[in-house]
Amino acid sequence: MPKYSTIFRKFLVSYLIILIIPSIAGFVSYRTSISVTESISIENSVTQLQRSQEILERRMDEVEGFTRQLALNPDLNKLMNEKKNDDLVNVYGIWSLVRQVTPFSQTNDFLQNYFIYLNNYDVIFTQGSAYFRPEHYYQNFRYNDLTLEQWKSTILNQTHRSEIKPLTPFMSNARQTSVVTYMQSLPLDSFSGSSPATVVVMIDEENISSLLAGLEDRYGGWAHISDANGNTVGLRGINEEDARKLTSDARLLPDKVSQFYNDDLVITIHSKKNGWIYRAGIPKLVLMENANQIKHITWLVTGAALLLGLLVGLLLSYRNSAPINRLLSVMKEQFGKDGVAVRNEYDFLQGNISNIITSNRLLENELKRQLPLVRDGFLKRLVAGEFQTVDEITAAAVQADTTFDSSEGFVGILQINGYSGMDSVEILNELYAARLILKQNLSELDGQLHMTDLGSDRIVIILTALTEENGCESAKERMNDTLEKLSDMAYSEYKISITAAFGGSFYAMIDASHSYEQAKQSMEYAEYNSKKSIIWFNDSRLETATYYYPMDIEQRLISTIRAGDPEEARRMVLSVMEKNTENQQLSAEMKQQLVGELKGTLLKLLDQKAFMESELLHALKNQIISIQASNAISVIQDEIMAIVDALCGVINSKKNHAHIQMVEEIKQFIAEAYSDSELTLYRIAEKVERPEKYISQLFKEVTDTNVSDYLEMIRIEKASDLLKSNACTVDEIAARVGYNSSHSFRRAFKRVMGVAPSSYRQSIKI
Repeated sequence: MPKYSTIFRKFLVSYLIILIIPSIAGFVSYRTSISVTESISIENSVTQLQRSQEILERRMDEVEGFTRQLALNPDLNKLMNEKKNDDLVNVYGIWSLVRQVTPFSQTNDFLQNYFIYLNNYDVIFTQGSAYFRPEHYYQNFRYNDLTLEQWKSTILNQTHRSEIKPLTPFMSNARQTSVVTYMQSLPLDSFSGSSPATVVVMIDEENISSLLAGLEDRYGGWAHISDANGNTVGLRGINEEDARKLTSDARLLPDKVSQFYNDDLVITIHSKKNGWIYRAGIPKLVLMENANQIKHITWLVTGAALLLGLLVGLLLSYRNSAPINRLLSVMKEQFGKDGVAVRNEYDFLQGNISNIITSNRLLENELKRQLPLVRDGFLKRLVAGEFQTVDEITAAAVQADTTFDSSEGFVGILQINGYSGMDSVEILNELYAARLILKQNLSELDGQLHMTDLGSDRIVIILTALTEENGCESAKERMNDTLEKLSDMAYSEYKISITAAFGGSFYAMIDASHSYEQAKQSMEYAEYNSKKSIIWFNDSRLETATYYYPMDIEQRLISTIRAGDPEEARRMVLSVMEKNTENQQLSAEMKQQLVGELKGTLLKLLDQKAFMESELLHALKNQIISIQASNAISVIQDEIMAIVDALCGVINSKKNHAHIQMVEEIKQFIAEAYSDSELTLYRIAEKVERPEKYISQLFKEVTDTNVSDYLEMIRIEKASDLLKSNACTVDEIAARVGYNSSHSFRRAFKRVMGVAPSSYRQSIKI
């Protein structure tokens, strides 16, 4: 066996690899089974939490429906509109209303504790009781965190519109509990600081928590409900402090439906209706109970298969290695006696691998030789502004084996003087040698510079601040010292005269191209206006014979103001001013001309219909005319900015007025055509001659209600009026208010009012 050991081991390893492949497939299958089991468990848990959410939202809809029924109650409306004469109180009316609302608490546990406050009588009545002094009610039913005065000001004397107060400690007949409070002012369209009546429903914490009992009973987990502001609405199986810590933990992603947190699977769903957050935690061990059974069975079967496969592999390895080993022995003995080198399959592979390694080394050497070209191309693209993102620059820098000490610095141009317009072969060779000398000496003086050629007589330098330096100012001083040494050395040793021009500082590599453009401007300044050898962009100011205000900028400014966008208009004015003052100085005549052009642009706008009809027309015109070109640029800029803001304000005011008028037109059309079952958003858009998407967004912005919801509300209100009499059946009413079927009408009515149409009609009779 020892003589066959090498070949034997090779065959054995091969069979083991073949054996591992199906084992890996089994492992993948096992992981898939675990994942499927886990996903099913998670899906069931999510479904149960969603069911609890649906039940709770339906119960809250019932509470809202209760307030809507009260809003339609004629007796309550009569009491709300009565005027109190001295100390006379409509006791009979109040008592009659108490009898009407008492049955609600007997059929709905969410309505077991509520009260209705009449502002005119300053009276509170509940199911079976009436308190002619709110203080008496407060003695028995009060919030722990509100004094009597606070309770009156925030609950009784404020306007509420389907407002929900989160879970709050509450004292109910000497029993300590916690409640979620639903508040609605009556009538429903109350918007002022106070309202004729207020309905307050206090929902006991136990009633909400009971809806979450399934999660705790089934899995032994916990559940927590919070509103959009993170305030607790209901909880079970967890205390409020732990729930608050869990919610604030950064490891728990708020938008992820399911995630493992510590030893629990945390499921989070968001209500699209009211923004509440429903979160449940299920112990991982309970969740993975079925998965663990699959795990144990899989490992048992896999272990047995591996053991059997190993025995089969040993047998086949011995059987197949013996003849190959004998063949190799014969070949070696035969070729060895004749003095001929043995060349078999292994020698062939070895030779080819050697050739590959040799070729790879040649390739590496070629890449190293071309690396300077790649680096030079990268620097040229960088200063030309060809990169779109910082990530793209980073990737290209890695490819070019280039690193920057920081992301802030300067871009400069180093020009060899005395060769302008010369392009003979001898001159080009001389310039090549000069550039090479300058770059070598620059590298010796400052090894942190990045350089690339720009034509035959210029070198582009990228200077970045070192980590130990104090920003760009220190880098600027460093560059000045380096260039002074370079200039002295180049002239004294090689009679090379140079001029260096640098742009403004950049603070991100993506802005290096901007600094490069400024460096070119500085070089132009140096060529015609300076005898300095080093010029910085901030030190070069040009007096120009013209000004910057092209026609396309004027048209864009007019269009921006007509669109009512003050931010963009201010930015454009600021850009024009900066381009006329940055690195140049306008002559008095050009400044006068620029100001005149800007005033002309603003005066053109006043000819538009929107401004001609405005009360501010003459004031704006006088304000534009009064701009004096003799003032400082900053003063002129502030005056133009103020006028731009005023013009945009006029446009936006016109828009808002037009929007309100269009919404009123839509409401009027719905009020006239609500009974048409074919009334759709398309029909409404056709009526007002606007796109569907436009009117949908506009109606939502102005009324905070969708068009479809508003149409449904109008139809249900009309149906409620018809249900007060027995003149029509429910099916007839459904057809009269625009529903194709009585079934869809019943569902819509219950969704809005909280009760079925027949139940609503019966409650009115009572």
